[in-house]
Amino acid sequence: MLHIRTPLILHPDLSTPSRRIWLKLENLQPGGSFKVRGIGLLCSQAVAQGKRKVICPSGGNAGFATAVAAARLGLKACVVVPHTTPESTRARIQKTGAEVIVHGKVWDEANQKAKDLAQGADTEYVPAFDHPVLWQGHSTMIDEIIEDCPQFDAIVTSVGGGGLLAGILTGLIRHQRMDCRIVACETEGAASFAAAVSAGHPVKLPRIDTVARSLGASLVAEWPVKHILDFDHQCVVLSDEQAIMGVVRYASDLRQLVEPACGVSLAIAYLDHPAIAGAHDVVIVVCGGVSISAQLVSGWSR
Repeated sequence: MLHIRTPLILHPDLSTPSRRIWLKLENLQPGGSFKVRGIGLLCSQAVAQGKRKVICPSGGNAGFATAVAAARLGLKACVVVPHTTPESTRARIQKTGAEVIVHGKVWDEANQKAKDLAQGADTEYVPAFDHPVLWQGHSTMIDEIIEDCPQFDAIVTSVGGGGLLAGILTGLIRHQRMDCRIVACETEGAASFAAAVSAGHPVKLPRIDTVARSLGASLVAEWPVKHILDFDHQCVVLSDEQAIMGVVRYASDLRQLVEPACGVSLAIAYLDHPAIAGAHDVVIVVCGGVSISAQLVSGWSR
């Protein structure tokens, strides 16, 4: 097991006698985000199958989680990133010993390059979000939440490609917690999941335009689009400004840095959004992210 059991804590200021806001601190995971849960499981299975190398297409977080997992398991790692991935994130991935290849203007092009490179029998392709093993790994956070706060009645999560959401749904279904409300959050320039739910199937966005780069999947996984319908749910699309507000407020309150892709979920609590009206114990998945710095947050706060 490469991930850690993360804390579930009460938000120090937003909780009230009638509603408690819980924070699942996935930003504390090795690799800085929830992704090591599923990617760690997939890489562990690759080792058991005799694979010696993993290749992952990523804008940042999946690639860093893959690099961290590979280093711990003794695998070679190659991460293919688009040109939009910040130089600082590329350097962080390279520090683990992984090879970084920069290819394409968007993630889709990096993804195709990674698939082309992962043809060898000893090589495992590590998808960023659309794989049942990833969802199985991500679902372990639900096991932990149920142990710590069995009475929770709503979960707020960010949605990029849908891997985290699929893991949450997988865990809730396994525990027969179909009574839980799901609040799926995106920014206006990357609302591919809300579009998919509205259409009843994944639809490809013509372009991605958001500061929350980690939400920039133009086409989401199909499975969570179908299975979120089994739950009371709401798709919430906020502005970049609101996502940044979530980052800045959270940095001030908790002294921790997270990406705008995470800030959009935190903004639900800071805005007292109608999506959580009537809920008594709300869990916000603080999904984290590595493409963030004190400089960025300081600039945004000004």
